[in-house]
Amino acid sequence: MTNAPAARPNNARFSSGPCAKRPGWTPQVLNDAALGRSHRAKLGKAKLNLAIDLTREVLRVPADYRIGITAGSDTGAVEMALWSMLGARPVDVLAWESFGEGWVSDIIKELRLGDARALKAPYGELPDLGKVDFNHDVVFTWNGTTSGVRVANAQWIAADRAGLTICDATSAAFAQDLDWAKLDVVTFSWQKALGGEAGHGMIVLSPRAVERLETYKPAWPLPKLFRMTKGGKLIEGIFEGETINTPSMLCVEDYIDALQWAKTIGGLDALIGRADANFKAIADWAAKTPWVDFLAKVPATRSNTSVCLKVVDPEVTSLSADAQAAFAKGLAGLLEKEKVALDIGAYRDAPPGLRIWCGATVETSDVEALTHWLDFAFAQEKAKLAKAA
Repeated sequence: MTNAPAARPNNARFSSGPCAKRPGWTPQVLNDAALGRSHRAKLGKAKLNLAIDLTREVLRVPADYRIGITAGSDTGAVEMALWSMLGARPVDVLAWESFGEGWVSDIIKELRLGDARALKAPYGELPDLGKVDFNHDVVFTWNGTTSGVRVANAQWIAADRAGLTICDATSAAFAQDLDWAKLDVVTFSWQKALGGEAGHGMIVLSPRAVERLETYKPAWPLPKLFRMTKGGKLIEGIFEGETINTPSMLCVEDYIDALQWAKTIGGLDALIGRADANFKAIADWAAKTPWVDFLAKVPATRSNTSVCLKVVDPEVTSLSADAQAAFAKGLAGLLEKEKVALDIGAYRDAPPGLRIWCGATVETSDVEALTHWLDFAFAQEKAKLAKAA
């Protein structure tokens, strides 16, 4: 029987959302939170404004793009964009994993846009990006969190597009280089790459997106939480810290702390570098490990944050689909029992396997330690198969 590795990750939190807190985080960093105060008071609004300003600085968002804080995490931010802006043009919506499929469902089944077109690919692949029509509005996820497949860059997006590009970037922001000139609406949440608390989202609007909001009125009624205009004009206060609903000032403080930490380590370049180093630790291990492979087939499209792995050992792949799923769950369960990796099972709609968060708040030394435990867990589960045979 294989002996358990001596070294353990110092932080076993590899969940893909909510994600690990930044290194060195303690509850005491929230002591300056504006608790028990109105978010519309001078102090509360200043905190919300600071969160917006730091977001712009760290992500290098252009000065003429608006940034707003939304309810409902990334989902709320995406829904705000879809329900407020779509319908003016035909729509191409791309899907290669569960969240993209969710946007397909919203656009075709809920908004019932008859001129919407879904471009899909199975888990592990991207749709044919050459088929996208940029006379249409285009909706896509930059990084497929549940498949570990991302777009490699924005070169496929037309610079002279007539439609808007609406990008769900929730597992890409703060870890991958977003090309703002190619993006009109960008959304993400606090709970992903910087390890913020859940429940709040961000929406970033280009001047073209603002123009759409001010010149187009959807045929359907909009809930209050989605309304970004009044009398045909953008509600500027939303993008100056006047949130539509009441935010948690404790969560706001936590997000500010994460952004300030990002600045101290070197900003966006450092964040991307940390995520890339974490991914490399997995990639180097996978390259010499015959029982595992990436779910993403093309190396250039492999995510450096939500790293999805599949078991390719012939004895395991020869099992029934249910048995393969049970084997993968066994790996994740053993690692959780040992308290060396928490919440790393594949997403419920994804193929069986493991999903390891490698964003910037994770330490590379912890990822390296985890790889030895992955081998240990595999050996243990294989021994169970041999015993049952």
